[in-house]
Amino acid sequence: MDELEIKLVLQFSVPKDGLTVNGIFQGLEEEAPKIMSTLTQGIFHALEERALKDLMNSDPGRYQRNGYQSTKRKMKTFFGTVSYRLRQLIDRHTGKKVYPLGQALNRVPYRQYQPGALEPAVGLAMHLSYRQASSEGQRIQGHGPSKSTVHRGVQELAEKVGKWPYMKQRLFRFLMVDGTKVHLQGTKGKDLGQAEMRWALASVGPGKPFEPVGFWIGQEWAAIRKDLEKRLNYGKLEVLFSDGGPGVEENLLTPEMRLQRCLWHGKRDFPYILYQDGFKKVDQEPLKALLKAIPAFGLTIPRLEQIDSKDYAQVQDLAQQTRDGFKGLLETLTPEKYPKARTYLDNLYQHTMTFFDYFFEKQKWIPLTTNAIESAFSRVSDRIKGKGKRWSDHGLLNWLMLAFRKIYKPKLWPKLWSQFLKVNQIIKLNRLKVSYVWL
Repeated sequence: MDELEIKLVLQFSVPKDGLTVNGIFQGLEEEAPKIMSTLTQGIFHALEERALKDLMNSDPGRYQRNGYQSTKRKMKTFFGTVSYRLRQLIDRHTGKKVYPLGQALNRVPYRQYQPGALEPAVGLAMHLSYRQASSEGQRIQGHGPSKSTVHRGVQELAEKVGKWPYMKQRLFRFLMVDGTKVHLQGTKGKDLGQAEMRWALASVGPGKPFEPVGFWIGQEWAAIRKDLEKRLNYGKLEVLFSDGGPGVEENLLTPEMRLQRCLWHGKRDFPYILYQDGFKKVDQEPLKALLKAIPAFGLTIPRLEQIDSKDYAQVQDLAQQTRDGFKGLLETLTPEKYPKARTYLDNLYQHTMTFFDYFFEKQKWIPLTTNAIESAFSRVSDRIKGKGKRWSDHGLLNWLMLAFRKIYKPKLWPKLWSQFLKVNQIIKLNRLKVSYVWL
């Protein structure tokens, strides 16, 4: 490793009166881009001399000096703009121009904004629209990329390093799925209507948090199952949690898994099913009261955790009361009068008791609802549906892949950028000395 010494002379105008600490800090902040730009130019010049010499010596007679390129190249960095006119060589074998410094530093040509300079605005774009992220980044830093450059940065980051991490080593036991509608647009702003955005969260066991393991736009549950099997140890999953949407059970449930229907959705959707059977609000009230009286619909995990894990009698009593409540309501819902409501409640009953059965086997409580995935949706719903509503399916998936790290796994965000920037080596400051003289 070579050592490079750069002498940088700084001359300041210092007021005799009225100078405060904040005045010093603000003055340095305003001058920092100029100082950093000058220092960078000095490093570039030194490295260019070395690269030019190495290239000329590598194949004597092949390269001919050709002065400097006609215009300065601008590079937008996190501290501001660096302008530098690259030296040129002519390759006598090909007749093409060669830029030794560009080759030595592996610089991407015709790209002003350097990847590292996009990190603040791209991070803001996980919470704000691309336009807001651009303007807010410019306000904070005094400079920043345009909204189109921020958008391009998000897409490039997601496509190069934003893939799902390998998860088969994680022994997930619970899988939770849900979906919501999103509005899409095609090229040139063409309205593509609504599509289903589906999510999957997984947990390693009772009491452990659920984390995102998949996002899909416009994909059927059968295709989602195949994708999950490639990335997860699907055979180890024990319980599937869902709100009972069509196609979930048929495609995602394995013989080794049990299904737990969301009690909150079950209770909420019951009036809609009664309406389909022709019963309006007044006629629904007695049946809704019977459903509400079933103990399971009044339970919460905090309440259940207050029960002694060895107090089987109390849990068995709650389970039996729940069974009796379902049976009583099913007897009221005659197939002739309530065909859809009875079928709905019968299916709900079959998959509502799973959390009781799991407790009797392992003395642990599992979730009663899909609130975990509803909460996960809420953290990005405003960004997706309220700010910057014009999404393509590809663009939305790319954004979700980055939001997974930035919002749900913030510790992975620096690692993501490190992979994207491909920083193999960095320059390090070996010695720093400050001296001063009054002029």
